[in-house]
Amino acid sequence: MTTVRLPRARPALPRRLALRPAVRPVLCLLPLALVLVVAVRHRSVLAEGFGQLRSAEWPWLAAAATATALTWVAAALTRQGAVMERLPARRLLATQFAAGAANHLLPTGLGAGAVNLRFMTVCGVPLARSSAALALYLLAEATARLGLLLGLLIAFPDALRLGGLLPDGAVGPLLLGIGLLVALAAATLLLVRRLRTPVVSFLRTALGEARSVHTRPARAFALWGGSLAFPLLQAAGLAAVGRALGLPVSPAHMVIAYLAATVAVALVPTPGGLGSVEAALTVALVAAGSPVAVATAVVLAYRIITVWVPLLPGALTLGALVRWKVI
Repeated sequence: MTTVRLPRARPALPRRLALRPAVRPVLCLLPLALVLVVAVRHRSVLAEGFGQLRSAEWPWLAAAATATALTWVAAALTRQGAVMERLPARRLLATQFAAGAANHLLPTGLGAGAVNLRFMTVCGVPLARSSAALALYLLAEATARLGLLLGLLIAFPDALRLGGLLPDGAVGPLLLGIGLLVALAAATLLLVRRLRTPVVSFLRTALGEARSVHTRPARAFALWGGSLAFPLLQAAGLAAVGRALGLPVSPAHMVIAYLAATVAVALVPTPGGLGSVEAALTVALVAAGSPVAVATAVVLAYRIITVWVPLLPGALTLGALVRWKVI
């Protein structure tokens, strides 16, 4: 008797997650419209940034572009490490490229999170576990970034001269405000049952997913290796642009400046950090010993390479992935 194998059907999405046919064409064009709006709003920054690239040493700019491209590989590695299911590698990498564009068009983290959540759900990962994997990714990336920053500050204690940048007595109120926010969040969870129940359920799912991932050495290596590589590659791109424009700061100090600036700017919910990242990076490079004018030129050139050049192809990729029902 001959056995007939039927083709495997793609897992059906919950009705609330399935995109209606009339909505999908709009979502394909929305990223391009947002790119146009953002580019018009920041046209002066674009013009000045491209102007800075004319006087730069092109081999170092090529190194910065290579480091930027490798960040998408590191992000894909970390995303795979955060989930037990094997995700399709090519589509995962394309999704990270598209998520980078989405992240610069929406408040920090929301764009990339939404794209990756949708991608994992389409790949058949249940929504609860997809959300847990997303939280695990964010936790691993934040832990790796902070760990690298603290380790480098211990190794290079004089890398940042913050004395003239922080107002006297600012640290105490800042720590007090953070403590009050944490206490308020804890009290809300304890007193509001409707909020506490889903949060506790999510935490249980997230802890279970984290335990499962760490029982697989390959997944744990991908998660933490990618989390460490991602900020280091970003910082290496800044160091390469600094060398291209003759920034009088050592590469190690530029890496520390980058990590410190991105940790600080994570608290500012602007689209992709546009505006806040430039300001924080400039301040950090000045604190590392750079003249203001050179630091500003380096930051503008760096953001052109890492944000503005990939933005349009990233938006086109995002629209194509929506069109092809990858997300």
